[in-house]
Amino acid sequence: MTISLLIDAVAGRTGDTKAATGDAIDAVLAAIIRTLIAGDAVQLIGFGSFSTGQRAARTGRNPSTGAEIQIAAARTVKFTAGKAFKDAVNAS
Repeated sequence: MTISLLIDAVAGRTGDTKAATGDAIDAVLAAIIRTLIAGDAVQLIGFGSFSTGQRAARTGRNPSTGAEIQIAAARTVKFTAGKAFKDAVNAS
């Protein structure tokens, strides 16, 4: 599902305009991103939680040449599905 399909689905369900629904979805995603950038977790009960983690620097290999390369440390984003979400997916 793309963002435009998500907007269509939510707008159809709520009866709001696609523009208003798009703005609301954009606002929710922006709030989640700002919270993760600040280092906090986002917990949506019944759906799941978003959090950040650290990936250490490591040595990798260029698949074309086989030469060793250094891969920098990075912050990662994790999503853990909630129980109700998992149960809904597994029920179908």
